[in-house]
Amino acid sequence: MEDKFYKLFGTKKPIIAMVHLGALPGSPLYNKESGITGLIKEAKKDLEALQTAKFDAIMFGNENDRPYQLNVDTASTAAAAYIIGELKRDIKIPFGVDMLWDPMATIALGTVTKANFVREIFTGTYSSDMGIWAPNAGEALRYKHNLGSEEMLLLFNISAEFAYSQDRRPLTDRARSVVFSSLPDAILVSGQITGEAASMHDLMSVKKALPHTPVLANTGVKHDTVIQVLKTADGCIVGSSLKEDGNTWKPVDPKRARDFMNIVSKFRN
Repeated sequence: MEDKFYKLFGTKKPIIAMVHLGALPGSPLYNKESGITGLIKEAKKDLEALQTAKFDAIMFGNENDRPYQLNVDTASTAAAAYIIGELKRDIKIPFGVDMLWDPMATIALGTVTKANFVREIFTGTYSSDMGIWAPNAGEALRYKHNLGSEEMLLLFNISAEFAYSQDRRPLTDRARSVVFSSLPDAILVSGQITGEAASMHDLMSVKKALPHTPVLANTGVKHDTVIQVLKTADGCIVGSSLKEDGNTWKPVDPKRARDFMNIVSKFRN
């Protein structure tokens, strides 16, 4: 597990930056005037800024497809595949995908775009803003196997955003159980919503329970907290902190992106 993870990212503390796609066809916020062409232009600009800042990897996600769905609109997944396909020639670092909050759509998108990894909620049962949420890891991993995507890594988010877990076991017990039963390549710990930090207590306790599994902070990592996070976690995923004014829904700010990775580089050295 660890070998595959570190071989892909080439570092013990990878930093994965988000390319938040604009609202896709099928979602209420989709801009019909700028259309797919506009989405590609926006995503390419963010991609260039993040690669210039020397992030270890990037991940495409449909954060703007609000209200979120547990079964993603087929048009949205198809549009995401088209956009990533148009950008493939420009991607120089490992990349992943995530179609919120649908493991099957995420694996399908990862397969057709030849993504290096995917992120999703694959396990658990939750009361959420989207209703009762009960993903099926067994179904998702068999789908991945049947599609021939054996090399694509699976990043399991075990603390769902916008939701309350109906599984009242401690987070550490749930994390250990997921690693034993569901074959993740890494475990992610999140805050309550996008852009909100996971608690350091949760990160520390999960990492202590899983010393041989990569454990990453999934949300809310900021310029002034990333060193503290990396002292415990095996990496992080960052999005909102890199945007203009730190606003999730704005474009990537090239300076904020560079400053973030300068902090990381000094810590690594």
